Amino acid sequence: MKSPLRDTTILFATRIIRLFAYGFISIILALYLAAIGLSGSEIGLLFTVTLLGDAVVSLWITTRADRIGRRGMLILGAILMVLSGIVFAFTSSFILLVIAATIGVISPSGKEIGPFLSIEQAALSQLAKDELRTNTFAWYNLAGSFAGAVGALIGGLLAHSLQSEGVSEINSYRILVLGYAACGAGMALMFLRLSSAAEPSRGTLSPVSRSKLGLHRSKTVVVKLSLLFGLDAFAGGFIIQSLIAYWFYLKFGVSAEVLGSIFFGTNLVAGISALYAARIARRIGLLNTMVFTHIPSNILLCLVPLMPTLPLAIGMLILRFAISQMDVPTRQSYTMAVVSEDERSAASGVTTIARSLGASVSPALTGIFLASPVLLGFPFFLAGGLKIVYDLLIYRSFKRLKPPEELVAISISVKQK
Repeated sequence: MKSPLRDTTILFATRIIRLFAYGFISIILALYLAAIGLSGSEIGLLFTVTLLGDAVVSLWITTRADRIGRRGMLILGAILMVLSGIVFAFTSSFILLVIAATIGVISPSGKEIGPFLSIEQAALSQLAKDELRTNTFAWYNLAGSFAGAVGALIGGLLAHSLQSEGVSEINSYRILVLGYAACGAGMALMFLRLSSAAEPSRGTLSPVSRSKLGLHRSKTVVVKLSLLFGLDAFAGGFIIQSLIAYWFYLKFGVSAEVLGSIFFGTNLVAGISALYAARIARRIGLLNTMVFTHIPSNILLCLVPLMPTLPLAIGMLILRFAISQMDVPTRQSYTMAVVSEDERSAASGVTTIARSLGASVSPALTGIFLASPVLLGFPFFLAGGLKIVYDLLIYRSFKRLKPPEELVAISISVKQK
């Protein structure tokens, strides 16, 4: 039985569970890997392999989801999340960790990874009307940001509490990794309850959609977006949450408990900003919101390593996150708006994969930078500078391509004049 409201509720619930898991594991993941004997450069390399493997697995799943079935592909992704968590918890072998990172789903960034976001976006775009799409994505991102914030806070507090009770550092982190796997199992059970309302309408499936990557009419637009999103993600890969946490540890000697509180704050303000992004987008448009909020946030990012004290560095990071994520729901909504219904999973998948590939190289470089006291701040400067370049390029490339709801608004405005 089709039930759009129930399916929307399920997709929000799985988003909350997933981002909660991503949040608490990202706080301790680099610390855990260091505790089991990996060096800084090995940790960076492992994170790179994790993101590369995610790109390959997600590409295969998302480009087939609209044809094979979104529910089945989401369940498969959740199973991979469980498997990677179990392997990470029970081995210290770098080779086994690399294998698990390549074929599994584990998040070193505290942000979305795997095929979930792309398929859920496609389903939500179908379940919501055009004029409600951006607002739906804003609440979707708000739910995820709050869950990630709570996960980061609980992850730090739980690790500290366990260690205070006499549990070894390694075992306290291992418990959190197993909790990550348990969240994946819970998601798989929830995805089983999705109805056919979350699947693309049979009448909208084009025979051409069986072409490579599941794209047809929107191929050129998706390729351009993918290249630009890849640049943005490459820049963001220098400052993924696990590595920022490690930077605070190296620079200021911050504990896991304090790190959890820091990222609780950053995720909290990022989530709230998503709602304001939807309001701003209704006034100035999706693309303008993406660009005009992103540039100042990247200037703030470059200022973080220049702060001489821990409170100032934390304050600058939180201020940056207060506006840095406004481009997320608007970017997601824009991508879904400019492609056909039967291309949505594929389009979201391809652009997300481009982001994963872009982000996969830079963590290894950050690992090298963090190994040198002289270069500790370099990842922040690189990330901020490259992200500003991305902002300028995407504005220049897409300022004339409007989503349907903005075209309707323009048409109404012209008629009134």
